[in-house]
Amino acid sequence: MQGLLKKMPSRLNDPVQYDLSLGGQGIALNPLIGKLIKLKYTGHIFCVHCHKAIKKSFNQGYCYPCFISLAQCDMCILKPETCHYAAGTCREPDWGLAFCFQPHIVYLANSSGIKVGITRQTQIPTRWIDQGAAQALPIFKVQSRYLAGLIEVVIAKHISDKTSWQQMLKNQIESLDLAAKRDELMALCEVELAEISQRFGQQAIELLPGVQPMDIYFPVDTYPLKIKSFNLDKTPEVSGILHGIKGQYLLLDTGVINIRKFSGYEVEFTA
Repeated sequence: MQGLLKKMPSRLNDPVQYDLSLGGQGIALNPLIGKLIKLKYTGHIFCVHCHKAIKKSFNQGYCYPCFISLAQCDMCILKPETCHYAAGTCREPDWGLAFCFQPHIVYLANSSGIKVGITRQTQIPTRWIDQGAAQALPIFKVQSRYLAGLIEVVIAKHISDKTSWQQMLKNQIESLDLAAKRDELMALCEVELAEISQRFGQQAIELLPGVQPMDIYFPVDTYPLKIKSFNLDKTPEVSGILHGIKGQYLLLDTGVINIRKFSGYEVEFTA
């Protein structure tokens, strides 16, 4: 099959079920574990937003004009505490209102060790799967992305807000008591969290003490000991035995490839 790559759709199961999205068609990947697969980049890239042919992509699939004009590519998406909607400078106010001003979840996850993160409520558990998290626990529900970002910054003073993708792919993680870690962090951050609650009102922030941690199992038969990452721009043909899928990575016996990174790339896929 030939078509444009997109982020791999996934479904929570035991293990997670993955499809390769290629030109609008889905290829079930779990049945291909243990088999030889090949991705061949044709040399063509198309912007994932405006669909124009481009020579180089930005921010996982955008052309440069879209990258510098779309609100979804602005720095405040990565750092929501810098949201400038209230200042009247949002690139796309209507999009910002629809995307950022809806319920968000502040969570703890264990992908390469404990981390704090945020996501829209509608993106659970997809966000955790995309990060390769083996465990996850929602701790707050809030009214906006900006508010979630402020809480994340407070908690990130005590734990990481990033994932080491190499450790995640090697599966070098230990099972954690996320509920106990949540309680510990709440005590450490009590004063700053109270200040945020007082500023925005108690109705804007909801602690989720009764939610249970979620365990996520990925379809991997062998984890790599060393990480060799493929880049389609440098290695247009990637092939190997598929040993598993985790996060947005295919784990081959020859190396790993981040499918989401090459969104908009036209490839031929064979198995």
